[in-house]
Amino acid sequence: MTTASTAATPGRPAVAVLGTGIMGSGMARSLLRAGLPVRAWNRTRAKAAPLATAGAAVVDTAHEAVLGADVILTALDDGPSVARTLTAAAPGLRPGQVWLQSATVGLDATADLALRAADLGLVYLDAPVSGTRQPAEQGTLTVFVSGPSTARTAVLPVLEAIGQRTVWVGEEPGAATRLKLVANTWVINLVNSVAECLNLAEGLGVDPRVFLEAMAGGPLDTPYLHAKSSAVLTGDLTPSFALSTALKDARLILDAAETSGVTLDLVAASAERFVRAEAAGHGGEDMIATYWAGRAERSEGARPAAAG
Repeated sequence: MTTASTAATPGRPAVAVLGTGIMGSGMARSLLRAGLPVRAWNRTRAKAAPLATAGAAVVDTAHEAVLGADVILTALDDGPSVARTLTAAAPGLRPGQVWLQSATVGLDATADLALRAADLGLVYLDAPVSGTRQPAEQGTLTVFVSGPSTARTAVLPVLEAIGQRTVWVGEEPGAATRLKLVANTWVINLVNSVAECLNLAEGLGVDPRVFLEAMAGGPLDTPYLHAKSSAVLTGDLTPSFALSTALKDARLILDAAETSGVTLDLVAASAERFVRAEAAGHGGEDMIATYWAGRAERSEGARPAAAG
């Protein structure tokens, strides 16, 4: 087994990755391929352990992970998880470290985390990512970033390793999160539209593959339609983005909409579908498992008749 040196050199900042679930592990592997030293921590160590064979130093505590790091990358589930992890890491932090906060945590939590960072002397970058498992593993995410422009040079090697594109939104923490909530509104409504089309096709006795062929190459076609439909038709709901996480994001979007005086009927309906699918045991599956919310009367594990 090999472990990475955590010593940084010019252009090779040492990175602490806190949270190695679907997104965090993928980003950690992308950082390692780029030659950056990585210390990885996860509350459940078993999820971080496979990164050791890729060259990461896997540690037992968040405190150990951030010691000596130039950049701290958090890829956790939600605001409370990030806040708890920051508290646990505090003894190992030093003023001037750059904190790249990539989790989608909503507006209130982002403001709270920015204040916590200031109290600890950290340079806070609000940096949610757009993408799922495969882009995270391939280093082709889109990263939305807001925060001090003076930190750009320090984090550039990290951003280039994990993403194919960085969108700098502004100097104010929270600006990137606002953009991410808008982007996730598109994704959440789109995935539920795919699910409902498959539901209706099945209900009407339409072969879903005929529907997909009818859309192919036209102005309404999208690779997302085919990828998510294929997941349902093959029964492979391995999560690239878990349904329970999509539900969390839908709730954050609805909270932000309420605060801003906007009514989002489609997101509200999507959240209800996610709730039903999660209650039926699909929370850990890919978010296209919202399909099952429209076919609640079917037996578990059944697939559309056209799946073959």
